[in-house]
Amino acid sequence: MRRYESWGRFPRATHAAVLPVTWRSEPPPLGDLDVPVLPFACGRSYGDSCLNDGGVLLDVAPLKRFIAFDDATGILRCEAGVTLAEILELVVPRGWFPPVVPGTKWVSVGGAIANDIHGKNHHVAGTFGCHVTGFELLRSSGERLFCSPEQNAGLFQATIGGLGLTGLILWAELRLKRIPGAAIATERVRFRRLEEFLELSASDSEHEYTVAWVDCLARRSRLGRGLFMRGDHTTARRVAERPATAPSRLRVPFDPPGVLLNSLTASAFNAVYYRSQLRAKVKKVVPYDPFFFPLDGVHDWNRLYGRRGFLQYQCVVPDEGERGPMRTILERISRAREASFLGVLKRFGSVPSPGLLSFPRPGITLALDFRYRGRPTLRLLDDLDEVVRAAGGAVYPAKDARMSGESFRRYFPGWETFAAYVDPQFSSSFWRRVQAA
Repeated sequence: MRRYESWGRFPRATHAAVLPVTWRSEPPPLGDLDVPVLPFACGRSYGDSCLNDGGVLLDVAPLKRFIAFDDATGILRCEAGVTLAEILELVVPRGWFPPVVPGTKWVSVGGAIANDIHGKNHHVAGTFGCHVTGFELLRSSGERLFCSPEQNAGLFQATIGGLGLTGLILWAELRLKRIPGAAIATERVRFRRLEEFLELSASDSEHEYTVAWVDCLARRSRLGRGLFMRGDHTTARRVAERPATAPSRLRVPFDPPGVLLNSLTASAFNAVYYRSQLRAKVKKVVPYDPFFFPLDGVHDWNRLYGRRGFLQYQCVVPDEGERGPMRTILERISRAREASFLGVLKRFGSVPSPGLLSFPRPGITLALDFRYRGRPTLRLLDDLDEVVRAAGGAVYPAKDARMSGESFRRYFPGWETFAAYVDPQFSSSFWRRVQAA
């Protein structure tokens, strides 16, 4: 049976009903429902932006048909439930690639638009919404609107990054990019502290894809140490690829005791992973799948955090050098000794996002997973919020489960303009939470 929960499995939600949306020509009569509705596809949002406690979920996963693809221009039109995995399987053999991919390929096109996803190439390509040429939006009134930068432009901007609150996306059209081959020429560089990461990331323009793993438990002179990874599509040599939609070979079959993930095991893992690369630089050519989607190789990996789930925290703050807000954030995480194995550090570029609630903006972004331990975990994240607010940064709503309404309004000053476009029948646990106070 399919589980309708967020990827972090926190918080829990009880939905009044789940309505499948099977045909874009015959959607459910949204205006007849007496509770709020919210679209749901793959459930890869980490917090409660994909949950609608007490309301109805619109399961758009059945909307997975391709409508048209122009192999000469790379323009693809498909239904909102089509996943990036299915797009990759179709277009990579033809020499095309999605313009932006996140850390998992199990994301629907509708979800990619609603969360205005970003990837390792943000510094050169911007967000997913930058490459969307248009989509059809169903409002609860029954009205169907084609939205693009030229038509219904306000609704277009509100829907990109709009967390599914402006209506139901039925289909979308996006512009893919040409690639010379499926392989990725990579270089992995070990850096000893935050200052070295900042120097390395300043060369982002030389490579299309860059990202870093960071040891968030390292302290003092080793604060911010990690491994910097960069890559580009290449025809250097052929590499074997599994089909993008092939099932994972590995699976987490049960919820292990959450106590196994603690500061001691995390510290040990981080030290081993950091030292696993003996040379300062390692170059090799790899398939695109493990480069972009390393965690997709383990099915249900979110269960590793135990039954209480976990919280992901992703923030962006201005780049003010080694003594800037990112150093303060890393110091507070290290001091708290909260276990985090998956620390991701990246420099965002200056390509403007089209959405009113889009998260990426110029600066340094950090994403972390924390096992939910109750009050200590929430206290740490509130502490980090203080740093982010003071720096004029933001926290990503798609990965949030606890930010305050005050923080949300500080992070997204255009929220009132956005709120005017919210469909009166659509809501979410996240939206009600940040609007409540």
